[in-house]
Amino acid sequence: MTSTSPVGGRADLRVVALGGGHGLAASLAALRHVVTDLTAVVTVADNGGSSGRLRREFGVLPPGDLRMALAALCGDDDWGQTWARVLQHRFSTQGDMDKHAVGNLLIVALWELLGEHVGGLDWVARLLGAEGRVLPMAVTPMDITASVVGADPAEPDAVTTVRGQVEVASTHGRVLSVRLDPANPPACPEAMAAVEAADWVVLGPGSWFSSVIPHLLVPGLRDALVSSPARKVVTLNLEPQTGETDGFSPEAHLDVLAGHAPDLTLDAVLVDRRTVGDEDKLRATAATLGAELVVADVAADDGSPRHDPAKLANAYAQLMART
Repeated sequence: MTSTSPVGGRADLRVVALGGGHGLAASLAALRHVVTDLTAVVTVADNGGSSGRLRREFGVLPPGDLRMALAALCGDDDWGQTWARVLQHRFSTQGDMDKHAVGNLLIVALWELLGEHVGGLDWVARLLGAEGRVLPMAVTPMDITASVVGADPAEPDAVTTVRGQVEVASTHGRVLSVRLDPANPPACPEAMAAVEAADWVVLGPGSWFSSVIPHLLVPGLRDALVSSPARKVVTLNLEPQTGETDGFSPEAHLDVLAGHAPDLTLDAVLVDRRTVGDEDKLRATAATLGAELVVADVAADDGSPRHDPAKLANAYAQLMART
């Protein structure tokens, strides 16, 4: 394990953050100010929007969540912020390019030119001057399928299968569990190596069933997470997500995680003090996973269910300085 002494205001630590979408982007925007060596491992099961269209047309991994992670790692100078805006820019037309994100097209172009996913992402990161590396969790496209109760309002007690990340994230029923199709996708070797060499692994926040849990369903990545000597922290969401986790308490999120990866132990669970709910109950649930409960102020001040990157950075810095 490497030293925790600060280097240029950041700790000399190897950190891997797993997730997807806006939740992972929030963690990365915080962590790039906290540690010197940062790797994002990103869910690649998106089937909607620009990503879904490119996936179907080119047979590649969906690039959208990878793009968002790269944008979150851009620096605060003019170069970084300009390229972040370019990556996130979406065309607005009456034609086939409508709603395509520039970053998605750039990533797919490099994949076509280089013939492999990791190298293409590394080249995009070099262009951006990204403060970290972005890797997919697996190297083949996949779909998320979920067992959902009450997806059909006419049959509120019936359990049905819902297929697709977009469909799972927006279901009207209650998600019971999720699976991947194919069930045993090959994990990205570089992602497994990063997890095994990490000092800390951060899981969440994000869409619980469609962005966070999928990492635990890739056998090679799950094995790396279980066997890695890294300290592991789960960052909880600020509120349940409509469709995926309606009515979930904070401890229910941990129960679901444990149900999908019963052999995974944690070191810390980070929760915002305003959304902790029954703190004693949550602390007891965290303890069953081997984790300390860390309560901190990490929510944005505007009342939205977003983590504030500066507050989250402070919470991560304090947590990681303990070791």
